Amino acid sequence: MENNTPRPKESLSLASVANGLDNMGAELVESLEEGQTPGSDLSPAEGRNSSSKTSQEPFSGRRSLQPALRVRRFCREHTQLFRWICTGLLCTAFAAFLLIACLLNFQRALALFVLTCVVLAFLAHGLLKRLLGPKLLRCATPLGHSRLSLWFKRGLALAAFLGLVLWLALDTSRRPEQLVSFAGICVFIGILFACSKHHRAVSWRAVSWGLGLQFVLGLLVIRTEPGFIAFQWLGNQIQIFLSYTEAGSSFVFGEALVKDVFAFQVLPIIVFFSCVMSILYHVGLMQWLILKIAWLMQVTMGTTATETLSVAGNIFVSQTEAPLLIRPYLGDMTLSEIHVVMTGGYATIAGSLLGAYISFGIDAASLIAASVMAAPCALALSKLVYPEVEESKFRSEEAVKLSSGGAQNILEAASNGAAVSVKVVANIAANLIAFLAVLAFINAAFSWLGDMVDIQGLSFQLICSYILRPVAFLMGVAWEDCPVVAELLGIKLFLNEFVAYQELSQYKQRRLAGVEEWIGAKKQWISVRAEILTTYALCGFANLSSIGIMLGGLTSMAPQRKSDFSQIVLRALCTGACVSLVNACVAGILYVPWGAEVNCTSLLNTTLSSSSFEVYQCCRKAFQSSSPEFSPEALDNCCRFYNHTICA
Repeated sequence: MENNTPRPKESLSLASVANGLDNMGAELVESLEEGQTPGSDLSPAEGRNSSSKTSQEPFSGRRSLQPALRVRRFCREHTQLFRWICTGLLCTAFAAFLLIACLLNFQRALALFVLTCVVLAFLAHGLLKRLLGPKLLRCATPLGHSRLSLWFKRGLALAAFLGLVLWLALDTSRRPEQLVSFAGICVFIGILFACSKHHRAVSWRAVSWGLGLQFVLGLLVIRTEPGFIAFQWLGNQIQIFLSYTEAGSSFVFGEALVKDVFAFQVLPIIVFFSCVMSILYHVGLMQWLILKIAWLMQVTMGTTATETLSVAGNIFVSQTEAPLLIRPYLGDMTLSEIHVVMTGGYATIAGSLLGAYISFGIDAASLIAASVMAAPCALALSKLVYPEVEESKFRSEEAVKLSSGGAQNILEAASNGAAVSVKVVANIAANLIAFLAVLAFINAAFSWLGDMVDIQGLSFQLICSYILRPVAFLMGVAWEDCPVVAELLGIKLFLNEFVAYQELSQYKQRRLAGVEEWIGAKKQWISVRAEILTTYALCGFANLSSIGIMLGGLTSMAPQRKSDFSQIVLRALCTGACVSLVNACVAGILYVPWGAEVNCTSLLNTTLSSSSFEVYQCCRKAFQSSSPEFSPEALDNCCRFYNHTICA
């Protein structure tokens, strides 16, 4: 009996078309290639009728498609060869381009040359690991004697401790304030150990290696000239890259609004940066970079794959986006691993916000270094506060896979990144409006209460400047700058880091403009060292408003673990705040001023059109000097910008 039930239409998706699965033309070619004709799946009678009809056609479709079939079969059989040929041609063209660029001007092509060497080093490492990795593991197995390994680890730890003590003794002899920062690290670690969930279960390997990696990264970035130059170059390139946002925002909002209005100047940068990050995720570059960073921390610290990947992802994405990397595994993670995920989110900032803070004028190299250094420190301090006492299911990296997102192509990835950032921008704008309004109300209430007891100028910032002043001093900040730094720390902890960085940028702008340090009883700017340390201390999402964001994000991914998330979120918040403070202490130990000293005599004897920080320093030196080093013309130049008794 003939079935008259209408057949449903086959759905055709973009993915299936791209993969050639439901393409009708591809099915026709496949059937012809197999020696079949369309309709061959019909009954014999229907087939004869169909063949009699098709035989009356003026030409045969199979004969007309025969050359195309041969070409397609040849391409299919030699796909790998064609791929190698194309790759070889592209590599040859790039090598020729790089060689010509280096011959014309090596200094100009130095950045491209270094990046090429880094990529080649990673490719060579991957090739050697694939070819020689099993052999090296077999050779190293007989050397893994437990007693020998234990004594080797103890000897390495002792050598590292003695080296640190010797280095501190020699390096701090000229700058004793660095010892204050070292004492701050000891105090913060001691407090966290006292608050540890399981004191006897602390993995000192994870703690020591995490702090060691943080110190080595800081040493590379802050103290060594190649590292300092490299991060300064990277920060400058990011600033140039972010400046391209003006092309889109000026077209949409107009140049006047972009130049004068904060919302149209800073927030579009988040849209642009989020779009770029989405593209990098789609092509797999971010996953590759995260896996490399996670591998380094996992091998040295002995942490599990899921927690390490989440912390490594926090270097580039926010506290709610990084757990998406390990979303399928959240339900089976231990409490210690979840604590690491939360701490990593609180201890770092998102890459999109990094662009916004750089646009404020915050030092780009310090922001990038703070984000990278926070990752191993977050793992170390989290394992100190909440050690592992359960058996993890994710010890091996092979058990965890990273996805590249749901976008089908680069254009869709770019569009998705821009669309997702709209929510982030709206959230930031709403929070700024709400928090600044609440802060103004709180200050008005405190001022009203203070007037009743004859305390003038009582405010939230003033209270924070007294309560958190010891914390700022332990970071290594000079005592005269501690009230301002303590204010910024209070704003970051009780409001958010966005407002705190905005306030810090205003202090920096006044310093660069050469404003006098004190106007009345109000300090107008802080020293360069205090700015750098504050940049490290503010680099994190550890504030009270982030508790709801963290709980909401993780609960949506693993609703069955809601009670576990609520149980440890406050402990993770405190740990994340301490990570930023320890980061600042490490920067305080390693920071030294860079750049040549300004020649004040030649500077003040030139015609000055505006003031600057260098002019202010030289003028203060000239006002305090009694030697004839500074001419009357130099003093006249200073009196044009600053008031002093000598000017009268």
